[in-house]
Amino acid sequence: MNHLKGMHHVTAITSSAEKNYEFFTYVLGMRLVKKTVNQDDIQTYHLFFADDKGSAGTDMTFFDFPGIPKGTHGTNEIYKTSFRVPTDAALEYWMKRFDKYDVKHEGITELFDKKILSFVDFDDQQYMLISDEYNEGVASGIPWQKGPVPLEFAITGLGPIHVRIAQFDYFKEVLEKVMLFREIAKDKTIHLFEVGEGGNGAQVIVEHCTDLPQGQQGYGTVHHAAFRVEDTAVLHEWIERMNSFGLPTSGYVDRFFFESLYSRVANGILFELATDGPGFMGDESYETLGEKLSLPPFLEPKRAEIEKSVRPIDTVRSTKTFIKE
Repeated sequence: MNHLKGMHHVTAITSSAEKNYEFFTYVLGMRLVKKTVNQDDIQTYHLFFADDKGSAGTDMTFFDFPGIPKGTHGTNEIYKTSFRVPTDAALEYWMKRFDKYDVKHEGITELFDKKILSFVDFDDQQYMLISDEYNEGVASGIPWQKGPVPLEFAITGLGPIHVRIAQFDYFKEVLEKVMLFREIAKDKTIHLFEVGEGGNGAQVIVEHCTDLPQGQQGYGTVHHAAFRVEDTAVLHEWIERMNSFGLPTSGYVDRFFFESLYSRVANGILFELATDGPGFMGDESYETLGEKLSLPPFLEPKRAEIEKSVRPIDTVRSTKTFIKE
């Protein structure tokens, strides 16, 4: 069986695509590599922020569902998303940067012998930076070369997701027996699992949490998390595997930028498996990634309708010069 290769992307919900774009571009220094719409709800933007080339394993994506209420954090949710930075020294840089831009953070702490820096955005979406100082395993991406963050400190990809779950024993069984993760560390109620080559890019932090109410999805919360598979053939292997364990799945889904399978693996936890390719540069050049509204071929006939229903957002950056600070 071909193992999962690590994190592919995390998709969350924002109250404002415009504020989201400003925060990820100018504060976090991640590159918008695709401005498109939710393929199941074409009135909703879907923004993809990633590394310099939109590599699989580096992208954080957002929906802005019209009229959705604010979510609440609790148990049975993908609680927090992490981003990889090259060194412990990078976290010192980010703490100063967050202070400069009034980003709420918890200071530098440690989790499973890795330095981390937890912070939130304007929606109370939960994030953390994790240092790759002593990391081994899945390679990270390439920081946005023309972004505002010095390259030696810049975000390079996704780190572990943090899941809170009430029925820990069941979820552990799904991770280990179905998805072929292995538990490698434990600290009281928090457990660390990894898959494939392991390391920050292929780990899941699981917190056994029974003292909080059920998390409620809305803006400020994560919608789903996706894990990498090599290609279409391996994806179909996983479809068969998930079905053999009786897990509910979407079956094969072609998202044009990648191919997918979705499964509600536990109460409140939606996981996706997604292929590494084709990627984000099939319909846009490297220089202007994310600057136009990109639609997959099956939505192109509806472009006029879609452009009327989503407000325009200026995401042109190829004509700007970002000063690294």
